[in-house]
Formats: sequence, C-alpha cells, structure tokens
Amino acid sequence: MEKENKKISNGVKIGIDIRTLMEREYSGVSEYTLNLVKAILDQDKRNEYKLFYNSGRDISGRMPEFKNGNAEVVSTRYPNKIFNYLFQKTLRHPKIDKMLGVDIFWLPNLNFISLSPKARKILTVHDLSFLRYPNFFSSRRNLWHYIINIKKLIRESDKIIAVSENTKNDIIELGEINGNKVKTIYSGVAEEFRPVDKNDGALKEIKKKYNLEDKFILFLGTQEPRKNIIGLIKAYNEFRQTGFGEEKVELVIAGGAGWKETGIMDEWKESKYREGIKFLNYIPREDKVYLYNLASVFVYPSFYEGFGLPPLEAMACGLPTIVGFSSSLPEVAGEASLLVDPYKSGEIARAIGKILSDGNLRNNLIERGKKKVLEFSWQKAAGEYLDVFKELEK
Repeated sequence: MEKENKKISNGVKIGIDIRTLMEREYSGVSEYTLNLVKAILDQDKRNEYKLFYNSGRDISGRMPEFKNGNAEVVSTRYPNKIFNYLFQKTLRHPKIDKMLGVDIFWLPNLNFISLSPKARKILTVHDLSFLRYPNFFSSRRNLWHYIINIKKLIRESDKIIAVSENTKNDIIELGEINGNKVKTIYSGVAEEFRPVDKNDGALKEIKKKYNLEDKFILFLGTQEPRKNIIGLIKAYNEFRQTGFGEEKVELVIAGGAGWKETGIMDEWKESKYREGIKFLNYIPREDKVYLYNLASVFVYPSFYEGFGLPPLEAMACGLPTIVGFSSSLPEVAGEASLLVDPYKSGEIARAIGKILSDGNLRNNLIERGKKKVLEFSWQKAAGEYLDVFKELEK
C-alpha cells in the first residue's frame, strides 16, 4: 500500500501488530485480528494506523488488503527467528513504535515485541490456558510461551483487553495484576455466518466436496488436547451404541492439526464406529458457513476456552449447539445451548440424542441461538477498542 502523507487532524498514530495474519491457515486469533482491524478502520477516520508485520520472504500477495486512506501496511524483511529471538527478545531492537512513528501500539495476540518506554501499550489476551493447563500443550509450545514471558508483557502494558470475563479473571489471578488495568471486550460474529437457503446450490457442492451424509454431528476447531476431541469420539461411540434411529449419523471433525493429536487418531482407530467418523482437516473460510448449515448439531465439548467463537458461528447459521460448561463457554453460549460436563462422555452422548430426537428442543435452541448472537458484533467490539485508544491519548 502506498504511504499516506495526509495528516489526520486531532488524532494519534496507532501501530497494530498484524503478524498473525501471515498464517496460511487462519485460526481463531487470526480471524479475530482480521475482523477487528477491518471494523476499526471502517469506523475510525480520525486516527492514523500503521499495520506491522515481518517476514523473511515476500508474502505480500497473501496478506489481506486494507484500502483505508488512514492505514498503511509496513513490513520488515528479516527471517522470523532472527527478528523474534535475536532482535526483539535479546537485543530489544528495533523499537517497533519508534520505527513506525506511532504513539500507541496494540498487540492483538502474544508475540515477541520490543517497544520504547514512551509508547502506550495495549495487549489483547485470548486465554491463559498454557498457564492453567500446561499439560494440554507440547513441550515446544510450552517453551515458546515461557520465552514470550506473558507476565512481563502484562506488567509492561498500559491496558489489557480480555475477550471474556473468564479470561479477565485468569489474567488478574495468573498475571498477578490489578483488575483496573483489564477491560473485557467480547469478540464478534462475522455477518457471513447466517442461515443459507436450502435451495442454494453451494450447499450441494459442499456436501459433495466433503462426501457428507444427510445427518452429521459437527465439530470445528484445531485438533489439540484442550478441545476434548477424544472425549467427543467416546461420546459418539456411546451415542451409536444406543442404536439411535435407522439413519446413519456421522461425526465430522473439521479443523487443522495442532499438537499432541496422535491420541486423537489412536482413539479413532480403536473405535468400532470409526467408519462413521470423518476428519476434514482445515476448512477454507468460504466453506464454513455451508458446513454449519448442512450439519444437524454442533458439539464443542472443550475443556477450556478464552472465548469460543465456533459455537456462536454455528448459532448464527441456525444450528443447535452443545458446549462444555467450563471456562468462558457458559458465559458466551450459556442459555442458548445445551451445557454438558466435558469430562463425562455419556452426558455429551445423551445431549446429542436429545437434540436429534426432540424437535421442540431443537427449534427452541435454534431460536435462542439466533437471539444470543445479536449480543456480539465486530462493530461493537471496534467501538470499544476506539474508546480504549482515546483513553490512552491523555
């Protein structure tokens, strides 16, 4: 993007770390950053923004475009390991805020960063699962989190944004800071997630593309231990053992590989119903809305979530949902879904059976879900971030 020289009157210069948008396959944090940055730029014509990333290779072709007149994408071309571990972590140079010439710098996710003492710093924390449940992570992931030093990042930030009250409480407890420094701003749900007309030809195309049955149970998320996919497979086994109905009901597990996923595959291999369990791996963004619309029920029995966006996306598409009653999920999905104990596969299995057999319950959950998602929007989240930016101008 060409540099914008026009001075923005009565505003400040704000830097945003968009390194998470470099990923080939977007996860929850990448989607969060993309949707929120776009919503902020759409609303704010007062401040000037510098969007920063680093890559040793030219990846500009796959980076999202930000065509707003008050935003400029700035990149450096160092190998990422050298930039992160040597420059930012060890040498503490360059100071990114000085390099960009900004007054405020926002880090939408944990990352290596070196900023000058004068910069006003905002840090978004999505969850502290790696501190709460280190056993859910590989040794390599835990080492990365250790080197990042989250407590230091929290101490040095002027404002911490939590994506839920549950995450806020974890930040205060595990980060050992005063709660006045932390503000909860809920994530939004993209407008693309909506009920699709049953005659839409794309539904048939997606069904054929992934070879889906007429009825299936859907999970969508990264394959990692805290998502409790092993528990979901056990629940599916118990559900099938009940001899539910005459029709074949598949379990579809969609999402890219994360870490410690070998246990998931071991559980699948041991299942006598493994022919009914389908792994779709990473799903392109444009396919998700159709996958939600084709499913019969969405199950998200996670042990721990900082927010939990997939259940809201499912609700927005008119899909009844089941979620674990742990961490932020009751706060986010709550009364609009069936809450289950993620440690009890039998409870998950019974919830699946109830939704598939009870039309009144199903319709009730669908209607409550549609109302629930109205509480969450990227426009609302963007407005609350702009309030934080204005607060830090003083």
